[in-house]
Amino acid sequence: MMTGNTINAIEKAIKCVGTHKICAELCGISRQAVTRWLKTGIPARHVIALEKATGGKVTRYELRPDLYPRD
Repeated sequence: MMTGNTINAIEKAIKCVGTHKICAELCGISRQAVTRWLKTGIPARHVIALEKATGGKVTRYELRPDLYPRD
């Protein structure tokens, strides 16, 4: 489920780690894939990696509330 909030969470995560390139390296993907997330949302298989990359500053709930409801 794509919402403005999920895009904001992805942008927040990218800023948290520094750049698209660093984000991509931490998640084991290409920089272009990270850029694509800003248009299409983050695939489920990368949510946990991105949460860990941010040290938990951006949560899986923020990134994909459709898959990870609030506790």
